[in-house]
This record gives sequence, C-alpha cells and structure tokens, in this order.
Amino acid sequence: MSTGAHAGLVHRFYEALQQGDYDTLTDMFHPDFVFHPQIDSPRPGAAGFVDAEKKQFDAFSDIRLTVLDTVAEADKVGAYVVVEGDQGGDYYGIPPRGARVRFSMFNLFTFKDGKIIEKRAHYNLADIMDQLTADSAA
Repeated sequence: MSTGAHAGLVHRFYEALQQGDYDTLTDMFHPDFVFHPQIDSPRPGAAGFVDAEKKQFDAFSDIRLTVLDTVAEADKVGAYVVVEGDQGGDYYGIPPRGARVRFSMFNLFTFKDGKIIEKRAHYNLADIMDQLTADSAA
C-alpha cells in the first residue's frame, strides 16, 4: 500500500469517526492494533479505541473533526486535526455548562498489511479542561 493510500485511509478514518461508524473503524484496524491516547496509556484492540472515543463523543454533542494536514512517509501518516464541539455531557467529571471547545491534536498512524496497527494521539488535555471550566462557559 502506498503512502497516498495510507493518507486516504486516514481521511476515511476521520469521516467514519465523525459519523460514529465504529464498525467501519474496526474494519480499518489490524488484529494487533494498539491505541495510545497519551504517551504511556496504551489501549490494545479495537474495543479499547472504541471505548475511549465513545466517551469523548458522549461528552460533546456536536463534535466536528477537521483534518487540516497529513504527512505520509513509508508506513506512517501524521494528521493535524482541529476538534470543535459543545459540551453535552460529563467530561472527566466536569458537568456540562454550555461550554464550546476548540483544540488541535496531532495523531500518528502506523500501518501494517494495509491496516492501522497503531494510533498515537497528542493533545493538550489541560487546554480542554480550561475551556470547559472558564467563567465564560457558565
């Protein structure tokens, strides 16, 4: 599979995630898939990823994912993504107060046999928490 095909799969990944199509996402994963939502917190298997992402989507009623850029080399694709949404549920113990969040994240995908074998995410959780607890969110 070419780097262009890998980058295309990453775009389809975000389309499926935006739609909450976890079956399609699961089909994109290699049997040995591991998700790293932060550096030292691996979640093995599709179920680990789906569990983590459903919690995010449950907390934000209208979450939007916009892929601004991808870079591909060999078996890796980096994706720079902007996430926006209104808090509609609890997020790490913070009750909904009508806050709108907007943050960026970087994800590094690794491929094996045409499937995603690893996804690493980097985002600033403190920034998200600050947005949710700011006085203007009340």
